[in-house]
Amino acid sequence: MAQRERAIASGAGAGAVRTPPPRVAVIDRDSGFIQVLTKRMDSLGWQHRVLSSPLSADALASMRLSALVVDLAVLGPQAWEWLERLCGALPDLGVTVCTGPSTVAQRVRGLRLGADDWVSKPCHPEEVIARVEVIARRRRRVSARTRSDAVRAGEVEIRSDRFQVYVGGRSLELTRREFELLELLAGAEGRVLEREEIYSRLWGYAMVRGDRSVDVFVRKLRQKLERASPSWRYIHTHFGIGYRFAAEPLDGAEVGPPRRVGEEEFLDDPADPEFERERALAGSAAV
Repeated sequence: MAQRERAIASGAGAGAVRTPPPRVAVIDRDSGFIQVLTKRMDSLGWQHRVLSSPLSADALASMRLSALVVDLAVLGPQAWEWLERLCGALPDLGVTVCTGPSTVAQRVRGLRLGADDWVSKPCHPEEVIARVEVIARRRRRVSARTRSDAVRAGEVEIRSDRFQVYVGGRSLELTRREFELLELLAGAEGRVLEREEIYSRLWGYAMVRGDRSVDVFVRKLRQKLERASPSWRYIHTHFGIGYRFAAEPLDGAEVGPPRRVGEEEFLDDPADPEFERERALAGSAAV
């Protein structure tokens, strides 16, 4: 039975591509919970390590982890700051918060800081295992993207397979949320995305009236892009609607929407007057 479960967890079987087992770190001090959880991971053939205190992002990165299960109660007063710093430094690490009773505000805060999931104790370790598996599968799909999935626009190259953005060949430092926002906008291929759509796709639920989170993240992302690539403008504001991504040099010549590397070259359609008016407005906009 255990061998069969390990085979399923690793993707073995007829026609399946074998994938390595997850490498999981658990930051917790609940001995009973840890004992059951680690025993279950052993039966699945997962690699795991139990930590009694938080480590720095660099230390966790050196472990080449695919997932982290953390009880925020172990971290004490610095829990929120540590979580935000970790998720920003290691955007490809799947983080599951598994902690004691919490409020809606606390859970929302944790997810917004970058956690992938939140489980409240008391809980069954099997549920934690299942949630970690879901995150690991999602991460593998992202990692499996090939070179042809890179998007280039102006001087910017977006590499979803590496969770990286390059400007002129140099890596641009973005937080996880900033990268997801840029990937979403660029993936729209020149289409205007409404604020509400951006919010629901990034945060996973409807935007509350008056929430300015999207505008704040757009402003930060726009500043980083234009600081690294001052001759180009990438994110354009459509007042009362949302935002559009298109690489346009400051001399005003239209370049067209971002394209995926490997696609055939194409000729841009002539810009219509309505688009020109929108572009003129966007060029003078400030978030």
